[in-house]
Amino acid sequence: MTDHATATRDPGGEQLRLDRMDAALSTTTFVVVDMETTGGRAGTDAVTEIGAVKVRGGERLGEFATLIDPGRPIPPFITRLTGISDAMVAGAPPMSAVLPPFLEFARGAVLVAHNARFDIGFLKAAAAAADTAWPQFPVLCTVRLARRVLGRDEAPSAKLSALARFFDVSTPPTHRALDDARATVDVLHGLLGRAGSEGVHTFPDLLAHMSPVSKAQKTKRHLADPLPHEPGVYLFRGPSDEVLYVGTAVDLHRRVRTYFTGSEKRARMKEMVALADRIDHVTCAHELEAEVRELRMIAAHAPPYNRASKQPSRSWWVDLSDEPFPRVVVRRRCGPDSLGPFRSRNTAAESAAALAEACGIRTCNHRIPAAGVHGADCSTLGAIGGCPAASRSGDDRDRASADRPGETRDEYAERLAPVRALIHGLDDAPLETLRQRIDELSGACLFETAARKRDGLGSLVSALDRCQRLRALATLDELVVARPDGSGGWQFAVVRSGRLAAAGCAPRGASPMPVVDALTVAAETVIPGPGPLRGATGGEVSLVARWIGRPGSRIVRSTGGFVTPIRGAGRWAGWVQRARDGRAAADYAG
Repeated sequence: MTDHATATRDPGGEQLRLDRMDAALSTTTFVVVDMETTGGRAGTDAVTEIGAVKVRGGERLGEFATLIDPGRPIPPFITRLTGISDAMVAGAPPMSAVLPPFLEFARGAVLVAHNARFDIGFLKAAAAAADTAWPQFPVLCTVRLARRVLGRDEAPSAKLSALARFFDVSTPPTHRALDDARATVDVLHGLLGRAGSEGVHTFPDLLAHMSPVSKAQKTKRHLADPLPHEPGVYLFRGPSDEVLYVGTAVDLHRRVRTYFTGSEKRARMKEMVALADRIDHVTCAHELEAEVRELRMIAAHAPPYNRASKQPSRSWWVDLSDEPFPRVVVRRRCGPDSLGPFRSRNTAAESAAALAEACGIRTCNHRIPAAGVHGADCSTLGAIGGCPAASRSGDDRDRASADRPGETRDEYAERLAPVRALIHGLDDAPLETLRQRIDELSGACLFETAARKRDGLGSLVSALDRCQRLRALATLDELVVARPDGSGGWQFAVVRSGRLAAAGCAPRGASPMPVVDALTVAAETVIPGPGPLRGATGGEVSLVARWIGRPGSRIVRSTGGFVTPIRGAGRWAGWVQRARDGRAAADYAG
């Protein structure tokens, strides 16, 4: 800093981080900022002075203040208002030099300003002008807070000068940045005291307290009172005890309470709250159990206010059709050789098209009888597309004679084995065939067609890899996995045939293996069913696989090896990443 600035250092203590927004207000770090400018338009006018005070728990931790050279003359009326003249800012640092140390001073804190839109607007404009990324600071406006916690009869005006008199601040505002920031600190403390008397104890509480709340939300806040501060699943029930909505939370009480505050802005959820009469809950051992229970309850109750995408029965699968000359089709049901599950039909269709081309399976819609042939009436596969099964290389596919073009049912059936082998990870030769086709198109300067096929192959590889990983998990009769809970203890999951059979925790200091043994004995009995996931839903197996795949997970015991096929799609992961990088580079260049 130059001699135009004063700053004191934070004596220590943990600042508020964006992932610790639930800290008590008494332990939250605030940086109260004020600026003097050449006018009122951010991006057009410039800053002449900045002042900031860092506080936590009523204690002042540091101050930041400096005059700033605005790079233009200061209007006379601004000089009369603030006392800052052109002579005073001569030799002062520009805003581009002041911004980095200020951002460091404010790092990890909640930014506070009186009429925050004005001050934060100038800071963001300065960051944009300096080509500096603006940190996503949480912001608090003391004008809005004053309007929320003070009645008009006791505080008719929300101007800083009026509130300074109301709270009898130690440093009156003077239209100089540091003095005004100091005055705003005292105003902030007075307003937080008022909010605290209304049950506001954390920063999210404060934001919710400042937001508008409907009458229905206000009258039903008590529904959240019985819920514990534990992970679990909650169910909103309507007047006939029907389930309206199912959700999951790490902290049931805190999450459900947000439905009755201004932080809930979704009209559909406000409508649901207006209908709700009570809230049921199920506490869970950890996040995975809560997510799995949520999925199962949504499937059981089909709540009208849950998103349709969460319905486990709405998965899509890629399979071979039940025809004499099978095609690759997309459908809801799955068989033993199906590829999936997919969340959207479009994603499944993209993988289906790539699978058909890679394995030479027909995509034409001709109805061919069992005694018929497939071939000559299909357009050849070229740069503009066509039926993949009509494309023949002279070595292994040109079996048709001149007087009988096409393939018989038995000849066409030879194409089906590579499809099943590819899906099960037994042979990835079709992927190599398609990759070579992409190289040929690129060599022929058919770059757009090559790019489309590259994207299709990337989608197919990703789908195959995901399907093979989920199959590997569902194949195991039992798998016990442990994950650290972040507090020195362990979280456990007993997985049987891809389904969560039991969940539990061993707190810090407790012996984990007796907990594992007890969970295994009491775990749900799972009878495997048909299909690639042995009867489990794709949604549940995906949740379990994601939880297991997080860093720190450990396999405690297993009835078999948790492995994916050696010739599976996993070995193509590097190619897919390079393809995606190439696509991103092409999009950027475009």
